[in-house]
Amino acid sequence: MLPTTTHPPAPAVPHPEGVSNDEFRAAMSRLTAGVVLVTAHDPDEGPRGEDVGMTATAFMSVSLDPPLVLVSLRNGSRMDDLLAEQPLWGVSILSDGQRQIAGRFAMKGRVSDRLLFADITTTRGEASGALLVGGSLATLECRTEQRVVAGDHTLVIARVLSVAFPSTDGAPLTYFKGNYRHLS
Repeated sequence: MLPTTTHPPAPAVPHPEGVSNDEFRAAMSRLTAGVVLVTAHDPDEGPRGEDVGMTATAFMSVSLDPPLVLVSLRNGSRMDDLLAEQPLWGVSILSDGQRQIAGRFAMKGRVSDRLLFADITTTRGEASGALLVGGSLATLECRTEQRVVAGDHTLVIARVLSVAFPSTDGAPLTYFKGNYRHLS
C-alpha cells in the first residue's frame, strides 16, 4: 500500500474580474520602487528633433549576460509610441535630490518636454542620442530588443549599450505609497 498524502484544500477561485483597480493599486503601492527618467530623442519632430522624457518606477534589471533591462510603459503613451519606432533610449537613475525632476516628467497634460528639460543639466548620450540627467546616480543607454504587450502596458526589454556614473554621492529616489521618498 502506498503512503497517502493529504493536500490542503484548493484556494478559492477569485472573482472572474479579479481584484479591483483600487485594491491592486493599493497593494502595489506598498512595494518600494526606484525612480528613473526614461528619455529618447524623436528625430522626426521638427528640424532638430525633440527630446522626450518620462518618469518610471517599473524599471528593473533582467540579465547580466547579456546586460538587459526592462521598463513598463502604458500602452498608447507618448513614450510607448516613440519607443515602438525609436530603438535607442536612455535611463537616468535619479537621486533623492532629484525629486523635482521626477515630478515634472510624471505630470499628466504637461507642457512641452523641451520646456521641462530647459533648466536641467543633461548630456546627450553618444550611443542613444537621448538626454541623460547630470547628477543622477547612474545613466544607461539602451537598445530595444523585445516588446511584450502585457495588459494595458508594454514591457520593453533592452540591451544596455553603455553606463556612466555622473554622481557617486547621494541615495536613490524611491517611490512608496504614492509619494517620492528617500532612504534614511
